Amino acid sequence: MGKREGTLTWDEYFMGLAHLSALRSKDPSTQVGAAIVDENHRVVSVGYNGFPKGCDDDEYPWDREGGVLDTKYAFVVHAELNAILNSPRSVQGCTIYVSLFPCNECAKAIIQSGIKRVVYESDKYAKTEGVLASKRMFKSAGVELVRIENTIDLKVNKIPNTNE
Repeated sequence: MGKREGTLTWDEYFMGLAHLSALRSKDPSTQVGAAIVDENHRVVSVGYNGFPKGCDDDEYPWDREGGVLDTKYAFVVHAELNAILNSPRSVQGCTIYVSLFPCNECAKAIIQSGIKRVVYESDKYAKTEGVLASKRMFKSAGVELVRIENTIDLKVNKIPNTNE
């Protein structure tokens, strides 16, 4: 008997991990996850979009519209930056898997940290100035961009803990 066919590729596998990380996000409108992986297929770090440590997510706004201080945008740390900041070691030469193409602020952090490859799924903001800036910087810095089409869709149905 031969080996099983149809297994996940490394890119599909690690994008699945990014999706799993996104499930930790409490953002009601956009859940993004990221996974950083080294050249030996070892997970270095994960992250998701949320408020900084010590900032109670019940005390900060999740709104998308309104004044700057009335929306999430001034406060939320993106998945990519969280993964970089949470890493216990250098991410130099690593690949980052992210469910949504990085914004220009995350692109700067990705480039500065030495990540050499970005694997992404959604590019729904492709025509925005922020993403156009990201792509320009990635190209200048020699960061490889790979869009992945085949990903696993994680649907998690929590089972209530009856031991409480």
